[in-house]
Parts: sequence; structure tokens; C-alpha cells
Amino acid sequence: MASRKTTHVRWEVTDALLSPRQVGEIYGFSAGTLANWRWTGTGPDYIKTSPGKGGRIRYKRSAIEAWLDERTVSGGQAA
Repeated sequence: MASRKTTHVRWEVTDALLSPRQVGEIYGFSAGTLANWRWTGTGPDYIKTSPGKGGRIRYKRSAIEAWLDERTVSGGQAA
């Protein structure tokens, strides 16, 4: 019997989609704070999977990082 060579493919997610809970666990923002930021339009960009209250919210990790980078103040600069 011929032997089979098995190839394993490893998928890497470079721009993971995160739930508000996951964002909170990683970055320390509460789900309520994220909801307030969505309401006021001041938070990071997000994805809503469907219209209305039933749509799930997801954040691209890159959108969170970009949003944080925009708010990073270098030492000695006025905030």
C-alpha cells in the first residue's frame, strides 16, 4: 500500500474580527463604552452584520489599532 503524505494548512488571521466582549478583554474597554462610542460616532470603525437591533457588532483588529494610533499623544505634546 502506498503511503499518503498529509499536508497541514495553517490559517493565520491577520485582521481578526472581534466581538465587543473580545475587544474589552484585549483592550480594556467595556461593551457599554463601545456602545456609547458607536452611538456618538466617536469610537473605532465597526461592522454591523445586519440592520436593526439584531445585527451583531464586530471590530477589525486593524480598525481598533488605527483608532488608538490616532489618539496616541507623544511625550511633551499637548493633548
